[in-house]
This record gives sequence, structure tokens and C-alpha cells, in this order.
Amino acid sequence: QVRLVESGGGLVQAGGSLRLSCAASGISFSISALGWYRQTPGKERELVATITSGGAAIYADSVKGRFTISRDNAKNMVFLQMNSLKSDDTAVYYCQCRFIYEYWGQGTQVTVSS
Repeated sequence: QVRLVESGGGLVQAGGSLRLSCAASGISFSISALGWYRQTPGKERELVATITSGGAAIYADSVKGRFTISRDNAKNMVFLQMNSLKSDDTAVYYCQCRFIYEYWGQGTQVTVSS
């Protein structure tokens, strides 16, 4: 059974930083593609960043230069370092793992106060 558990969300002031973590189990983690998505009420879930099994990363234009996705295959974890946070970054952030199928975590709330 695949399980993804996010952590690290919270309340932060604009300009601050947060680091999200996602722990995965029950999947071939090292050969899976991983991603972070976010969603606000009334809007569709949107891509924030993805990272391939080889370590290549892609970012949404809105977070380029501020966010960094990384992975630790030894610990089956993926991270999202978020710097220079803006109020527009407020959302529920979801971890995704793709290996044949897509799997999602339960989400973690990030709130940026202006």
C-alpha cells in the first residue's frame, strides 16, 4: 500500500521560509517521479515543482528562483524548500509520486501572512 505523508506546513510571514517534507512508503521510490502541487479553494490543483528519478527539476514560473525541490532516495523523502514566500503562495500543498499510477498525500496547509 502506497502512503505519502506531508509535513512542515504552517503560518509564516511574507518574505519568510518553510520547508515541506513528504515521506513515502510502499513504492519503488528511487525510480518514481515526484512532485509538489498546491490548491486553493475554488481553484484547480496546480503544479509547483517536479523532480525526475534522475534529479531533473521543473518549476512553475510563479515559484522559479524561490522554491527548490529535492529528494533523498535513501530516506524515501522529497522536500520543497520555499523561500521569499508571498501571500499568493497560501494554499494546501500536496506531495505526488508517479510510478505507473499517481499517488497523493493528504496535504499540508501553508499560510503566508502579509
